[in-house]
This record gives sequence, structure tokens and C-alpha cells, in this order.
Amino acid sequence: MLKLINVLAPASATLMATLSVAVAQNAPPSPEKQAEKAVEIRQGLFNVQGFAFGPVGAMLKGAAPVDAALVQKEAARVQMTSSMITEVFKLDTRKFQTRTKAKDKIWTDQQDFAQKANDLHEAAVVLEAAARKGDKSGILDAAGKVGNACKACHDEYREK
Repeated sequence: MLKLINVLAPASATLMATLSVAVAQNAPPSPEKQAEKAVEIRQGLFNVQGFAFGPVGAMLKGAAPVDAALVQKEAARVQMTSSMITEVFKLDTRKFQTRTKAKDKIWTDQQDFAQKANDLHEAAVVLEAAARKGDKSGILDAAGKVGNACKACHDEYREK
């Protein structure tokens, strides 16, 4: 019996150590890791949004010719990304040391923040409709409104 215990004890200890490592690896991420991931996702969303609006911004500045088909495609992308803004800010990351330009006001004035995100979405809808019509003046006017919607949110909710 003692011989059996001497054989099983080390095997049991090894099994417990293996299970402990497995459980630790499958544990939910710490609140700090969740905050870091939330910031990473938000920044990724805004990078994609900048990528989508970049060509339209160039047209608005006169650095590229107005291309209605391209504007229509990019406006649809801005609609999609803008519809996700409030969702990616659900986790309040203020109490964590993260690299973010998000102001605390996002979480203290969520109604206005959501309204500004919706304003951007609606401006992108109008931009897409203008692009469908192909009217250069209408496209540039609507593109300016998208830019203004971005700026309005940045002015209130983004550190410089």
C-alpha cells in the first residue's frame, strides 16, 4: 500500500499542477487586460474609420477629384463604423492606466456622446445619398458635414 501511495503521490501532484495551469490559462482576463483590449478595439475602429474617410477628405480638400462611386463606398463604411462607436465605449476604462485620448466626459455624458455618434452616422447616410445622385456640390457639402460631425465629437470627447 505504501508503495502505491509513493507512486500515486507524485503523479497526483503533477496532475494538479497541470490542471492549475490549464485553469489559469482559461481564466477570464483581468479587468486591466479587459480595459487594454477595449482601448485597442476603439483605436482600431477609429483607424478603420479614418482609412474609410481619408479619400473623401482628400476630395474635400481638393487634393483628389470627386469620385461619386468611391464616396458612396466610403460613406457606407463610415455608417458601419459609426454605428459601433457607443458599443466599443461601453466599458468604462477611466480607472485604468491605458494609452487613450478618451476624455472622462464620454462616461459622464453618455447621452450626448451617443448623440454625436448618431450625428456622424446620419451625416454619412446623407453623404452616401449625395454620392448616389452624383452631384459634386452636394457630395462636397455632405462630406463637410461628416467632417464637422467628427470634429464635434473630437472637440468634446478626445484629448488633443
